[in-house]
Amino acid sequence: MCGIVGVVASRNVTPLLIEGLQRLRYRGYDSTGVAVLGADGRLQVQRAVGKVEMLEARLALAPCVGTLGIAHSRWATHGGVTEANAHPHVSGGRVAVIHNGIIENYEAIRLELSAKGYVFESETDTEIIAHLVYDLLKTCATLVDAVRAAVRRFEGAYAIVVLDAQAPDRLVVARIASPLVVGLGDGENYVASDVQALLPVTRRFQFLEEGDLAEIRRDGISIFDAEGRPVERAVHASTQSADAVERGPYAHYMLKEIYEQPRAIGDTLSERLVHGHMLEAALGPKAAAILPKITGVHIVACGTSYHAGLVARYYFEQGGRLPCTVEVASEYRYRSPVVVPGTLFLAISQSGETADTLAAMREAKKLGYLATAVICNVPESSLVREADLVLMTRAGPEVGVASTKAFTTQLAALGLFGFAIAQARALIPPATLAMYARQLLHVPELIEKTLQLDSQIQAWAQRFATKNHALFLGRGPTYPVALEGALKLKEISYIHAEAYPAGELKHGPLALVDADMPVIAVAPNNALLEKLKSNLQEVRARGGQLFVFADHDAGFKPSEGIDVIVMPEHIEAFQAPIVYTVPLQLLAYHVAVLRGTDVDQPRNLAKSVTVE
Repeated sequence: MCGIVGVVASRNVTPLLIEGLQRLRYRGYDSTGVAVLGADGRLQVQRAVGKVEMLEARLALAPCVGTLGIAHSRWATHGGVTEANAHPHVSGGRVAVIHNGIIENYEAIRLELSAKGYVFESETDTEIIAHLVYDLLKTCATLVDAVRAAVRRFEGAYAIVVLDAQAPDRLVVARIASPLVVGLGDGENYVASDVQALLPVTRRFQFLEEGDLAEIRRDGISIFDAEGRPVERAVHASTQSADAVERGPYAHYMLKEIYEQPRAIGDTLSERLVHGHMLEAALGPKAAAILPKITGVHIVACGTSYHAGLVARYYFEQGGRLPCTVEVASEYRYRSPVVVPGTLFLAISQSGETADTLAAMREAKKLGYLATAVICNVPESSLVREADLVLMTRAGPEVGVASTKAFTTQLAALGLFGFAIAQARALIPPATLAMYARQLLHVPELIEKTLQLDSQIQAWAQRFATKNHALFLGRGPTYPVALEGALKLKEISYIHAEAYPAGELKHGPLALVDADMPVIAVAPNNALLEKLKSNLQEVRARGGQLFVFADHDAGFKPSEGIDVIVMPEHIEAFQAPIVYTVPLQLLAYHVAVLRGTDVDQPRNLAKSVTVE
């Protein structure tokens, strides 16, 4: 979602602010802005609709120079995509504010401030923060006091950074349900919504906790908890690479990340599977006590991570004989789930800051689950810090908004999680577990071979680029793979795409099938193959054009109305969901390139959805 950067230094902070925004581009945004306090004590503000480059062009014509500044990339929630709605928002020429999240009671506060004579120039909820802090500074002794009084009025989620021209050596920040991290430098300090923004200048971070308020100065940091008491937060040294988000020789980040999958999956499995045995310590110090008590799993996630959960249901139920339910996080919070004793709550999230998933886990802690667990890609995230068990995916930074390596590493991690539970409860014979372990360790090699099909997939893409609709089919554990393939195509090419279990064709989707509706099928050689073939004959009988990613031994032959790409040999059922995902990613990518869309930052979407 939106990006935050703030710097207090003795040098010109504008280049640092702009670099921070550039490193947060993967989050998705539609406008940017900076506010810098000049040597004359006056605020310098520049805002622009569009990419960071538009803001840079503004700054080239009218530079902002100073040692204290804030910057923001906005993804529109309240109000349209306009310069007036872009952050920072300023009150009285003195107070500048940037904000992630949503202030749910902003309308009531806006009416109150309007009655006092404040004039609003935007449609945003953020502008009320600037005016309220400015108003409170008339009676509060310090900026910290004014911000503390302001946030006590807010309902909702927020991460805010406040700059006061009359306090030229500090920023004041606060957070509820939206991430904020403090970076520690040498004679300068920083704040951001994500460590990625600050990696070029520091590796030392403090993560603000729920309700924290902090004063960021050049010479130090003061942090206060929700009750206003001074607190210390641990200093963490980030192991993330500052150049991991560089694109290298690839045309787009998404393509780079597709090709990184063999390495990312190998890293996820490394040092966790040893001689057919899953090292339960990889889940954290509580694993030995929790794993033997698990009698069921409740998975909650959003988007692509939800599809990973749907695959995992087959791992847990078919492989481990454990009951498993999977639910969309945004729906979970608004019903009254019945929690069976011994059930593990398992959240899946690439960023670890997805608002709905985070809120769901916090709600779950009140409902009597055995424990909470998280599969995540960001070690410093809120979900990771709050869960009982954690398994990191080791995908590395994922810049493309459409998730690729995060999804496949989640599937690998879910396989490991299933191993750990099965071992602890002796649900599967050791020889069978050892066989599955060998299969999982072989997945990176199979993906390397699958990537060699790229030229064939590019040829298919030529035939998709002019289409407006597509249908994806799968059965069993590859039905969620079909869902993921449809999601990738619609996300980045803007082609309307749907996915169904192939057996559901006669229950509605078959009515849509004609020569203009390409049908993509995922056909591994598993127990459902013959049934899938029968389903696909129903498509051919209606004149539909079939595109089949088929197992080497599945018996599919290209013919009139049927195009076939043969997958690498020896893909076992346990491996199939991960491996068959890759050609669907490549297909979506090449179609999007041909249609000329913004592959890495598709319209209306954000990488990390930190508001409801």
